[in-house]
Amino acid sequence: MPKPYPEIRIKVPRFEEEGGFYTTPQRSELMSRIRSTNTKPEVALRKALWHCGYRYRIHDKRLPGKPDLVFAKQKMVVFVDGDFWHGHNWRHKREKIKKNAAFWIPKIERNMQRDREVTAQLEALGWRVVRIWEHELKKDSFGATVYRIVRLLGEAAGEVEFLLE
Repeated sequence: MPKPYPEIRIKVPRFEEEGGFYTTPQRSELMSRIRSTNTKPEVALRKALWHCGYRYRIHDKRLPGKPDLVFAKQKMVVFVDGDFWHGHNWRHKREKIKKNAAFWIPKIERNMQRDREVTAQLEALGWRVVRIWEHELKKDSFGATVYRIVRLLGEAAGEVEFLLE
């Protein structure tokens, strides 16, 4: 039985070989190398949170969207979203897609739509959802991002945090 969707689902057309640089086998080979789990930013975040003393589950299939990190005690989930695949700064980047735009624009917009649906489903189940962009886990902002998650985990657990200046 299909799931009920609040929005009309975006239809993603088939990839057209003529619209890209690569033949179908070449494109398939390239796409097979793109990871959906255990990406470098995700693993780095997991290691940092583990060293902070937080324990979690990864990619829990029982929850909608298989969140990257699941903190069951705090009832909080974390997704690490790739900047391109999940449409960071989409209004600006959408205009820059020139090759095979008829495929890539609906593809990314459907990913964004699915993210909204999964977030709504998890919130309806009582989970707190945190979405982290890939660029937030780069060297210059990594510490601030980890601190933000630790602070949210502390709030969810009801801990009182004192900051010394």
